[in-house]
Amino acid sequence: MTHRTNARIAGFTFLFYIAVGISDIVLFSRATGSEGITAKLAGITQHAFQVRLSIVLGLVQAFCAIVLAVTLYRITCDQDSDLAMLGLTFRLGEGFIGASAAHELLWLGTASGQKAPDTATVHAIGTYLLGAPDWNMGAVFFAMGSTLFSYLFLRGRTIPVALAWIGVVASVVLIVGLPLQLAGFLTGPVTSYMWIPMLLFEVPLGFWLLIKGVRTPTTR
Repeated sequence: MTHRTNARIAGFTFLFYIAVGISDIVLFSRATGSEGITAKLAGITQHAFQVRLSIVLGLVQAFCAIVLAVTLYRITCDQDSDLAMLGLTFRLGEGFIGASAAHELLWLGTASGQKAPDTATVHAIGTYLLGAPDWNMGAVFFAMGSTLFSYLFLRGRTIPVALAWIGVVASVVLIVGLPLQLAGFLTGPVTSYMWIPMLLFEVPLGFWLLIKGVRTPTTR
């Protein structure tokens, strides 16, 4: 495929990925929005259909990450094939390990019969899955891949320079913030706010790639 075709596919996938991700968050939050582990598990039981949709949307997001890995590699490999391949690898990792625990929670909330765990076990497993800090290793792989591809966009001037800089800065913010969140040094609303710069980068980038494509890389 040509660079323009890859750019258009990447642009559509960026926007589709964001829409699917937001829908997934909304659906899963409705099912688990109650206070307390017991209430959350009851919510999953009552909203089993929404949780099933969330599982499907999680799989779609994994596919989107893989499509972006390949298309972004193709439109940036002229700048530095090694860095582009590294970015592809990180974004493939994002797709492979970024799945949520929705499937396990659905089973836990709807299990019945002889294979169903007892109440104490259900509460213990639910506490582990729902009470643990909100952490997704796939997000770190996403941030690393985004940093590399944003740098290659900036280096080749294949998208507007200001937009490329926003991508670099937004990605670095996540690279710094996500490990701090994992270690417990970063908590509260700031863990959500640090994603805002990335949203301000990827939405315009998606439209730019879909409509304009990529410019001819500058010669170094």
